[in-house]
Amino acid sequence: MRSPVSVAPARADRLRGVRYLWRVPVLLLVVTVAVPLGLLVLVLPMRPRSAGHEPLGQRVVRFWSRALLRGAFGFRIRAQGAPLPGAALLVANHVSWMDIELVHTQRAACFVAKAEIARWPLVGWLAARGGTIFHRRGNPASLSAVMATMVQRLRQGRCVAVFPEGGIEQVEGGLAQVRTFHARVFQCALDADVPVQPLALSYCRDGRIEQDAGFRPDESFVANFFRLLGAAPLDAEVHFLPPLAVPAQNTRRAMAEAARAAIAARLASRQ
Repeated sequence: MRSPVSVAPARADRLRGVRYLWRVPVLLLVVTVAVPLGLLVLVLPMRPRSAGHEPLGQRVVRFWSRALLRGAFGFRIRAQGAPLPGAALLVANHVSWMDIELVHTQRAACFVAKAEIARWPLVGWLAARGGTIFHRRGNPASLSAVMATMVQRLRQGRCVAVFPEGGIEQVEGGLAQVRTFHARVFQCALDADVPVQPLALSYCRDGRIEQDAGFRPDESFVANFFRLLGAAPLDAEVHFLPPLAVPAQNTRRAMAEAARAAIAARLASRQ
């Protein structure tokens, strides 16, 4: 049975203006702190010295991400399960640009993201400081370089995260769907010989998945940013699922299908 998804038509929110009155100053404070922290991450160690050790740079990323989501946007962060220690490939469904920050509240990782994000105000700059690997869609040379960088980071003991759906689908109404996972990214885990852990991400209000947390049709990043900034609080949920068992056929397509099925099943079984 699928989780209920909130698709009710938008109603007048009389408290939106009130939320802006206190969230905007908090956001400005978080942004002010972000600049020196972003510069600090450049000189702090990001690679683990030993298994189970979280470098200071990664802890700084987690602290700032939590401050942004909880302090500025009022999200209530809910986590179930635990991220794998050490090098791992995290694969998640893609709902919102907030997904990267949501995962970062639990585990700092090198995300693979579209190159356009690098030009987004503040978010792009911080993403680059956090080790994001930017990919130019439709560019075979860029994809090959991204794959090589992913394998390199994994072999260095770092955690890499990716959205195998390839992007955020702008949907108006309807039930949330986990789209087809691109299989090629799973080759990195095979080449680096690291485990793959699926993550199920969702944004909820009053116990219902809120589809409107993502982009509305033709909505820009800036418009989405300020809409969420003034919106009623959401529960931002990240579910760390058991790592994938390496399939007998040991193919990236089998891994992609197994990861997608695990995430879809988790979202469908939400209580």
